Amino acid sequence: MASKTRIILVTLLSILSLLAYSSVNAQLSPNFYATTCPNLQTLVQNAMRQAVTKEARMGASILRLFFHDCFVNGCDASILLDDTATFTGEKNAGPNLNSARGFEVIDTIKTRVEASCKATVSCADILALAAREGVVLLGGPSWTVPLGRRDARTASQSAANSNLPSPSSDLATLISMFSAKGLNAREMTALSGGHTIGQARCSLFRTRIYNETNIDSNFATTRKANCPASGGDNNLAPLDSLTSTRFDNNYYKDLVARRGLLHSDQQLFNNGSQDAVVRTYSINNAAFARDFAAAMVKMSNLSPLTGTNGEIRRNCRVVN
Repeated sequence: MASKTRIILVTLLSILSLLAYSSVNAQLSPNFYATTCPNLQTLVQNAMRQAVTKEARMGASILRLFFHDCFVNGCDASILLDDTATFTGEKNAGPNLNSARGFEVIDTIKTRVEASCKATVSCADILALAAREGVVLLGGPSWTVPLGRRDARTASQSAANSNLPSPSSDLATLISMFSAKGLNAREMTALSGGHTIGQARCSLFRTRIYNETNIDSNFATTRKANCPASGGDNNLAPLDSLTSTRFDNNYYKDLVARRGLLHSDQQLFNNGSQDAVVRTYSINNAAFARDFAAAMVKMSNLSPLTGTNGEIRRNCRVVN
């Protein structure tokens, strides 16, 4: 009798722990705003279409903004907070200073969403949806965005400085930094494919084109024309040399041809553990698109604030 009771108790505890686990993981749901803001996705789509039509690069900028948000204490819109006399945000951290952009696009979406569904939708969810729309508008894959994140009341400039990979990172560092966020090496390589769109500043790739040897010489010469050995730090070059405003697998073709713009890009194809993955993506766009979409969903689930944690900001730039 005692053993039967013990079995029942153990079973009950197992069920309770499973329920607790599922409730934590069920707090984000694609249908979170189905009744409270049913036109949310249309509002985001329309605003992003206008922004990307005006400037194709904006799709990449919003994607990067989302990545830089999620890697610093989770996807909580902390990157959107402005510095004030009494508050230090993440916008002036090294990886974001003079490079993070698209804040005004998120402001526009937030204003429209507030007009339709007041004090309902978080800035964190708006950013997650906008990132997907930017990719789709440039020809990339779509994915189901889980929703229900809330907005942080705090930010961390120090975490932004330490948690975001640098353009000078080597492969071991990249694998380690993504692993710290629960993303494996293949997912890291897939997410790096976000560099199929967007541009980088000369100061971030100068060392690569002047000093590195694992680079196509014609490509290096082409890039030097707009990135002198000194000066021109803010001159831009496309991260994908072939189709920088089209979300496709040409980034990986560049890597195989030793035309990666950043040191960290070429590290993915440099006689290392990711060479086979890069080769696969370079010849199989469908495989890349599938893996990228799945990795985006996984990244978007990084440490969200849910329930009564955080808040729903009225203005994405300031805490309520």
